[in-house]
Amino acid sequence: MPRTGRASPSPRVVFAALAAATALVALLQALVTPVLPEIQSDLETSSTTVTWVVTAYLLTASAATPLLGRVGDMVGKERTLLVALAVTAVGSAVAAAAPTIGVLIAGRALNGVGAAVLPLAFAIVRDEFPPARVPSAVGAISSVIATGGGVGVVLAGPVVSLLGWRWLFWIPAVAAAVIWLLALRFLPASPVRTPGRLNPVAALLLSGWLVCLLLPVTKGDAWGWTSAPVLGLLALAVAQCAVWVWLELRSAVPLIDMRLMRLPAVWTTNLVALLFGAVMFTLYAFLPMFLQTPTAAGYGFGTSATGAGLLLLPMLVGMAVPGFLNGALSRVMGAKAQLVAGSALLTLGCGWLAFLHDSRWEVCSATGLAGVGMGLAFSSTVNLVVGGVPPHQTGVASGMNTNLRTIGGSVGTAVVSSVIASTLLPGGTPAESGFTRAFALLTALGAGALLVALLVPTSGRRDGGRWRTGTTAVVAGGGGASGVVVPGPVGVTRG
Repeated sequence: MPRTGRASPSPRVVFAALAAATALVALLQALVTPVLPEIQSDLETSSTTVTWVVTAYLLTASAATPLLGRVGDMVGKERTLLVALAVTAVGSAVAAAAPTIGVLIAGRALNGVGAAVLPLAFAIVRDEFPPARVPSAVGAISSVIATGGGVGVVLAGPVVSLLGWRWLFWIPAVAAAVIWLLALRFLPASPVRTPGRLNPVAALLLSGWLVCLLLPVTKGDAWGWTSAPVLGLLALAVAQCAVWVWLELRSAVPLIDMRLMRLPAVWTTNLVALLFGAVMFTLYAFLPMFLQTPTAAGYGFGTSATGAGLLLLPMLVGMAVPGFLNGALSRVMGAKAQLVAGSALLTLGCGWLAFLHDSRWEVCSATGLAGVGMGLAFSSTVNLVVGGVPPHQTGVASGMNTNLRTIGGSVGTAVVSSVIASTLLPGGTPAESGFTRAFALLTALGAGALLVALLVPTSGRRDGGRWRTGTTAVVAGGGGASGVVVPGPVGVTRG
């Protein structure tokens, strides 16, 4: 584990290690989706079974992200990040060498644990960077994450064509091992930690309701939306969630402080993240399908997987630029203004796709506009959450924000899959009307995100602000990690 007796590395070195780790995890989230048919054929499995390669990742990611975020707040964020990276490396190696679909699914389940790297990275940035540099660093990391998934979609085709689908896991396995060594060497020990212990009952309930929610959502098409397994699991998810919230509200040291989740800056931003996740992951999943549809269907462009990836480059560039310019943008417009602007641009981009998608320039222009919107919103949501909670709650709060984006993506892709599959041509190809309705639905979700973004409070925490949460009060030193923990009453107030 990182040694504490050495000189602290420069923020640039810390940022480089975190950016590499988050880029790797973001790539692993999306690069498998375009090549599921190749995996299905090579491992001689069914189309229903092969989708578990994605589902297994989502299920473990949904449970591991908030749990390891909390563990990182307690025992050290850099230690927890190293564990998540190690599991990612092992999972990628297992998936790459998988002789059967079952082993591949197990490897992907281990990959899902690596999703906890994302909130841990934001928490480390807040601990280690000067307060004035936190927004720009968070924005840049957010840009890496936002574009990483899209890059995975772009790279999947060429990698499979040249090397085969197993290299989609061998390359991340080697990269994870190298990044683990860099993180071990350069990430300093966490200066801000939360005293307490992990409540196993709360952890099991949190994992349980997330799994019971995501499993029927991702398998609804295959099982039937009104089937007993789907309705039963959704009912169980609601029941477990209610018990979990009740338990957390009564706990002196909650796994996730539900009082913080009630803060206007937190719940509004989390709701925007949920809606944005639905749009972003759905575009990742179905735009390549739309672009690869043969022109004989009366729409689409009949491109290869590589060609579809190239047509998505404007979206990736649009997502990357706002994050890396976040520092300059923050001096001109606040995080809320960026969130509102991003939501508006995303809505316009999806609306453009709904009405104009007959030529390449129309698709590239629309996705580029949506990409800028996603880039602006991605970095601003994280900045709003990171700046809206006490330093010792950064990991778990950003973990829940990341998790809600994943849940939104799962729900969005499941619903849009049903919409697209509802109208098929004689050969089984989706009709253009299905995609048109899907793009219109994404436009509505973007508009919903815009309305919620307008509700985000404009007043942020000021220098010297005072947090009170649980049984402690935290005097925040300008948004950084220099908070001083002092005795305080139970409850949450802001001063």
